[in-house]
Amino acid sequence: MENEHLSKPSIAPVMHCFAILLACVTFFLLFVGALVMSTGSGLSVPTWPLAWGKLIPPLVGGVRYEYAHRVVAGIVVILTLTMALWALMTERRRIVRNTALAAFALVIVQAILGGLTVLLGIPLPIAMAHTSTAIIFFCTAVALAIFTSRWFEEAPHLEEPPHRVALTTLSVITTLVVYCQIVIGSVVRFVNDAIAIKDFPIFAGPALPRVMSEAIVSDYAHLGDAIAVTFFVLWTSLRVFRSHLDQPKLVRLAEAMVLLLALQILLGLTTVWTDGAVIPASAHVAVGAGVLAASVAMALRAFRLYGRPRSAPQTASREPVRGTFERKVTA
Repeated sequence: MENEHLSKPSIAPVMHCFAILLACVTFFLLFVGALVMSTGSGLSVPTWPLAWGKLIPPLVGGVRYEYAHRVVAGIVVILTLTMALWALMTERRRIVRNTALAAFALVIVQAILGGLTVLLGIPLPIAMAHTSTAIIFFCTAVALAIFTSRWFEEAPHLEEPPHRVALTTLSVITTLVVYCQIVIGSVVRFVNDAIAIKDFPIFAGPALPRVMSEAIVSDYAHLGDAIAVTFFVLWTSLRVFRSHLDQPKLVRLAEAMVLLLALQILLGLTTVWTDGAVIPASAHVAVGAGVLAASVAMALRAFRLYGRPRSAPQTASREPVRGTFERKVTA
């Protein structure tokens, strides 16, 4: 009994709360980063890591947004480093240790890309790499919050109701589609000085304009993937409502996905109608991150419940056969 107790992975509620804190601060960092883009403050502080050689620059104009972004990013780095060291020293579950280490590696890469984005004058490839890495890091932080929970350790493996597409697969596809939508939205924000299509959803001109600029192409790509996001989010949610009502955590996630999607569409329309006003545009990015977080949580929880079952213990069915054979040879 003692050996069995020692071999069981520890479940630390404090670590789980700390992982949730990391995910929440990272979510706030995405919102502050959206504020930087919405206000055009990306080069308000053109030096890095210090601001004109100072730790705290004069907080005027766009400097307030850019400096706030750096401060929150520094807090995220400290929290991630603490989480990684904590997991390495105390956590027995490999998935938690590896995820914490991956999060720390991602946040370092993210910080370097952020510095290069500033020092090189926001070149599009590096800026997009910075944004894409930030979203992956946020997904990793959400995964840490789930992996460190007691539910993830103790949830049983269940048989999923038969469907052509398993809930885990459907949730992963939804997550990828939402991720692509956020990346495309970032391209729209980097490429467009203003909203290229300002009369959505009723086009005043032709559905496909004769002259296709980068801004118009990026807007149409964003619109097309938004339709795909809507389709897959609703498909995933309806699957849960129809076949998984016995799992309250999945039901709550499905409800959150639908509500966040509705809010996201409303904020997207408001952003277009207000020609990219700061608050609606920044909130649009933040709510998109919320949809992504819910989708990641759905995929991980579905895999935990319906994914690969734990290996069954070895049976002793072969032992009597071997013993019988040995007795015959001895005889």
